[in-house]
Amino acid sequence: MSEQFRVAVDIGGTFTDVVVYEETSGQFRTGKSPTTPDDLVRGVVDAMNAVVGDPDAVRSFVHGTTVGLNALLQRRGERVALLATRGVGDSYFIARGHRLDIFNIHHVRPAPLVAKPDKIEIGGRLDWQGAEVAPLDPADLEYAAAYIRQEGIRSVAIAFLFSYLDGRHEQAAADYLSAALPGVTITMSHEAAREWREYERTSTAVLSAYSGPTVRDYLSRLEKGLADEGISAPVRVMQSNGGIIGIAKARTQPLQTFFSGPVGGAAGGEVLAARTGRDNLICVDMGGTSFDMSLIVGGKPEILPHADMESFPALMSVVDIKTIGAGGGSVAYVEAGGLRVGPESAGAVPGPACYGRGGTQPTVTDANLLLGRIDPGAFLGGKMRLDVDAARSSMTALAGRLGLDPYALAEGIVDVINAKMAQAIRAITVERGIEPRDFSLVAFGGAGALHAAALAEALGIAEVVVPALPGAFSAWGMLQSPLRQDFTRSWFRKLDGLTPADLDEAFAPLEADAREALRTENVEAGAVEFRRQLDTRYAGQEHTITMALGKTDLATDFHEEYRRRYGHASPGAPLEVTTARLTLLADVDFPTVEASEAEEAPQRKLPTQTVIFGRREHETARVDRDELKVGERLTGPLIIDEPTSVTIVPPGWAVAVDGFHALILTKDAAR
Repeated sequence: MSEQFRVAVDIGGTFTDVVVYEETSGQFRTGKSPTTPDDLVRGVVDAMNAVVGDPDAVRSFVHGTTVGLNALLQRRGERVALLATRGVGDSYFIARGHRLDIFNIHHVRPAPLVAKPDKIEIGGRLDWQGAEVAPLDPADLEYAAAYIRQEGIRSVAIAFLFSYLDGRHEQAAADYLSAALPGVTITMSHEAAREWREYERTSTAVLSAYSGPTVRDYLSRLEKGLADEGISAPVRVMQSNGGIIGIAKARTQPLQTFFSGPVGGAAGGEVLAARTGRDNLICVDMGGTSFDMSLIVGGKPEILPHADMESFPALMSVVDIKTIGAGGGSVAYVEAGGLRVGPESAGAVPGPACYGRGGTQPTVTDANLLLGRIDPGAFLGGKMRLDVDAARSSMTALAGRLGLDPYALAEGIVDVINAKMAQAIRAITVERGIEPRDFSLVAFGGAGALHAAALAEALGIAEVVVPALPGAFSAWGMLQSPLRQDFTRSWFRKLDGLTPADLDEAFAPLEADAREALRTENVEAGAVEFRRQLDTRYAGQEHTITMALGKTDLATDFHEEYRRRYGHASPGAPLEVTTARLTLLADVDFPTVEASEAEEAPQRKLPTQTVIFGRREHETARVDRDELKVGERLTGPLIIDEPTSVTIVPPGWAVAVDGFHALILTKDAAR
């Protein structure tokens, strides 16, 4: 039988990663190619062609991208017209009165994504139960079409009052505009988010209308680019909720692609937790531009029912990912007499000075190279030679301003970026009442394993796990992800007295929608799981906790979860439900990986070189990761090279290889 491949590609700020699973041999292959900001599809094709020889052999293709999020961050989305119910059109601009950063006197709310003149109020009204109070005003729709045509607006968001209960008015308005304005993209709030809270639902629709055209255009170009390469396999897209979806559905749900790249790492962390029995993991992904963090608690990533996008709320399921501007390309500079690193990044173009593409500012990668931690001839498996002299030159001017030599500055840059990342990890652990010492640190991304041991030292974490293929671990996680869709409906009930029949009635329409989604995705019914959840709160409170329905008592589980999050609970207080949620999960034939037996470690003397740790030179051994055997244990200082990453085992640490070929770093008990 001819070889067949499953391929996953993840676009990063500096490099585009590809992972290929060979079904016959059960082996993984990986590669990196520079990201091409001017044409991302070209970078995807280049990365894939570097690893996949025969496009006809590709059986499935999964992709992670943040083009939609980048359009929002850089404010490059479409101009949006907002159609709102007459009399409440300003609710989007009023927003919410709370301030998340209450002690920041310089806080400025971001400008709305809709200009005030582009808000158009439409007559017509539903009541709080979804019954029609007044029909849509055709004159208002006619005016809206004329205004949108005159202004050349290409994207429209429709958000009418109480449309989460009945979307007929929004649908009628969309039908009218579609006929009157061919080619204009129309987003309806009841499709973007079928939930209560008018402002949040409107914001979700506006976000989708603003960034959606960019996402849809990119996905269409990607599909054509892959087809031009001869790939006829189904294309699926990683979603922010931790699952994958067909590319056609991804076009209708552009917001779900916003965090699809970083979420691949959390998906991989969940698989790693299941395979190794480590239920509590801090997953850190350090690439060229950003540092992404997520938690695996009890073997599962935390999935939130809402997201905050540049202070704009979005009602959608999303894995809880935190990101700061800290990566290998982070630029060092002087501010107020002190050394600062990031968030500005040299990116893929021109990149760090050592890339030889015109960059002159010192970066974290230049610092690690100058300190001897990166082998200039082994970068990207030897495909890209780094320029040590250029790295040294980039340090010289800045070092002079600080009264340091280039090597002291290089180690200072590493120390500053490590402190910045450690503080970010404390923000998602210690500030939430979570003790990082109870977790293992999983480090991946091109630069994650370079800094992992130092981060563990700073946080008091005893164990670091560097998985196989760390440089492309997010892409690897995409290959392990199930097909997933989330369905919601607002459903207000007192929890006390709810019967199984009540729940079946609540979830029946959601399950009907889920089965229709299965049909369109061509997934066999035998590989499907439905998960039911209820947004629950104490009666009279504003905010809810999403609770899974299972064999245990939901009320008891709610009180325990409330106590875990907030330090107290009120077990005797009445509870109420606001929203029913259904998650569809479908197995798409995951790669099978079995643990390997320990092997006899060879007796060998590793070559050494001088590397700087803690302001001192250390003779440090160096080894290719492929040479390490399962069960082998080595002590630091040691540097482990592989094509997509470098692992640092500092003095006082040891490393062992487990059955899944992960590197397990621990403090060396012999010292």
